Amino acid sequence: MTDILKPRDHKDVETAVQAARAGARSLEIIGRGTKRTLGRPAQYDLTLDMSALAGVTLYEPQELVLTAMAGTPRADIEALVAANKQELAFEPMDYGALLGWPESRGTVGGMLAANLSGPRRIKAGAARDHFLGVTAVSGHAETFKSGGRVVKNVTGYDLCKLLAGSWGTLAAMTEVTIKVMPRAETEGTALIVGLDDAAAVKAMATAMGSPLDVSAAAHLPPVVTARASTALPARSAVTALRIEGVEPSVVHRMRSLRAMLKPYGVMAALGNKDSRALWRAVRDVEPFAARGPAGERHVWRISTAPTEGAALSRHIARHADAEIFLDWAGGLVWVALAPDALAGAALVRRAIVTSGGHAALVRAPAAARAAIAGVLSQDTALAELSLRVKESFDPAGILGPGRMWAGM
Repeated sequence: MTDILKPRDHKDVETAVQAARAGARSLEIIGRGTKRTLGRPAQYDLTLDMSALAGVTLYEPQELVLTAMAGTPRADIEALVAANKQELAFEPMDYGALLGWPESRGTVGGMLAANLSGPRRIKAGAARDHFLGVTAVSGHAETFKSGGRVVKNVTGYDLCKLLAGSWGTLAAMTEVTIKVMPRAETEGTALIVGLDDAAAVKAMATAMGSPLDVSAAAHLPPVVTARASTALPARSAVTALRIEGVEPSVVHRMRSLRAMLKPYGVMAALGNKDSRALWRAVRDVEPFAARGPAGERHVWRISTAPTEGAALSRHIARHADAEIFLDWAGGLVWVALAPDALAGAALVRRAIVTSGGHAALVRAPAAARAAIAGVLSQDTALAELSLRVKESFDPAGILGPGRMWAGM
C-alpha cells in the first residue's frame, strides 16, 4: 500500500521531495485525487497529498489578482470571486461527471496542473494564459518561484507556462497566483438546427470570424442533444454559438448573429438561464457522464485545428461505434467509443496523423490505460522536447513517473 504524506506547509513539501529523491522513491502528487484516473495507471512509492495546503492568501478584486495555496478547493475560489462579480475567464471544466466523482471537488493546483479550460478557451485561452505566479519544489528538491502578482511580468523565465499541463510530473506547486476577470452580466446562445459536422464547422468559422465577439461555439449531434439538461430542439443536431456581455449589447449582437447565420438553416435561441445550463453541460461533457447512457464507453479528448474537426470526426465515425461532439468551433473533439481492449487507440492515432493534433485518453479501464500512452501525438519533436524538460526539472524521475508515457 502506498504511503501517504500530507504536508502542512511549503517546508513539509520540500522535505518530502528531498526524502523521496534521497531514497529513489517515486512520488505521486495529488490535491483531492479527482483526476487520478486520467493518464496511465502507475504504482508509486509515496503519495503527496496537498489538500492541507489550503486558503486564499491574497485577493485584490480591483487588480484582478488572486493568490492561493495549491490545495485550496476550486469551488471556494469560484464562490469568492463570484461574490465580487468576477470569474475564472478560462471556464475550467469539472471532470467529476465524466469520471464518476462528486462534482466541484478539484483544487486550484490541480486545475493548473491539468491546464483546464472550457468552451470560452477560443476567446480567453486556457488556465496557463491566466497563471501569473507560482512557488514550487522541483524534482531536484529545490524551491523556486516564477512570475508574480501583476498581469504584466517579464522578469525571468515564465515557468508557469511549463507547469500548466504538466500533471505534477515537473514540480510540486505549493502557492499559485492567477488572474481573474469581470463576469458578464448576461448571455444568450444562437442555435442552428440540423447541420452536419462539415456545415457546422463552416457556420462556426463564419461566426468566429465576425466582429460579434462570440465566446463559445459547439456542434452537438442528435444523440448528444437528447441528453442535454436544457431546452434544445429534440432529436436534432444543434450548432450553438454564445454571446456574452451587458444586456443591450447581447440583444443587439444576438440579432446580428442570427441574421448572419440565417443562410445556414433554421435558427433558434436560448436566453440567459438556458444558455448557462447548456454551456455548463458542454464544459463538463455531461452527455458522456460516467453515470449516464455513455458511461461504459471509453472517452478521448482530441485537440486539432478547427478546420479539421469535421474530417477527424468523420474518420473515426466511419471505422467505429462512436459518439462525438465538437467544441472550440471544431478544434476540440470529444469521442466516446464502444469498449475495446485498447480503447480504440490505433484508430485515434490514425485520425490525428491524418488531421493533425493530439489526443488524451480521459476515461477507460486501468488495463487499457496501461497498455497505451496517456497522450497520443503526431509531433515526435514535441515529445522529445517534453522529455528534455522533464529531465531538467526532475532528473531522477521521481515525480509521477509513467503518468503520461511509459518510462517517463
